[in-house]
Amino acid sequence: MAEEKDIFKQLFEQEEPFTEKQQKIVEAAIEMFAEKGYASTSTSQIAKKAGVAEGTIFRHYKTKKDLLLSIVSPTMAKLIAPFVIRDINKVLDARYERYEDFLKAMILNRQEFLKDNMTVFKILIQEIPFHPELKEQFKEHIARKIFEKFTALVDHYKEKGQIIDLPSPAVVRFSATSIFGLLLVRYVFLPEEDWDDEKEIEMTVQMIMNGVGKE
Repeated sequence: MAEEKDIFKQLFEQEEPFTEKQQKIVEAAIEMFAEKGYASTSTSQIAKKAGVAEGTIFRHYKTKKDLLLSIVSPTMAKLIAPFVIRDINKVLDARYERYEDFLKAMILNRQEFLKDNMTVFKILIQEIPFHPELKEQFKEHIARKIFEKFTALVDHYKEKGQIIDLPSPAVVRFSATSIFGLLLVRYVFLPEEDWDDEKEIEMTVQMIMNGVGKE
């Protein structure tokens, strides 16, 4: 989890430094939001874990949502987005010979990212659907940039005759949801299962290619 700790360490080194109590509050909130979810976590529970009075939280943050946004907003804009983009570009810029090779590399790349950043990932997937501000930030800082590059890659493999004549955005959506679905089940919903990761990756790539690949 070293990379994950580095991300949150950077959160406390912004231009406006956190006080010691504020840092304890945010650290406790991060852990509890990831473990229990935003809706199931109370400010009294956060205060208890942080070792501060509940009133201390409200001196720094007007509401629990302000606390959530204070965690996700700066990390999304300044830390998570650049790190995600830089990391995923290793695959998007590689230009593999075959689309299936690219897909496999993409799954492995995201798999390693999740292993190191599970707390961040859990908070994002749990809260983005319910908070328009977070959804817009995710779209602005991450989704649009990745989608544009992914679409250009699909165009490239279509020109090479490896992908059937479907709109490239549709191919991207199908490929991305298949990859995301595998990783979500593997690391969030059923991590305790006896997984054969290599076999699961091969099957996922095969199913994507059966849907969009040319014979």
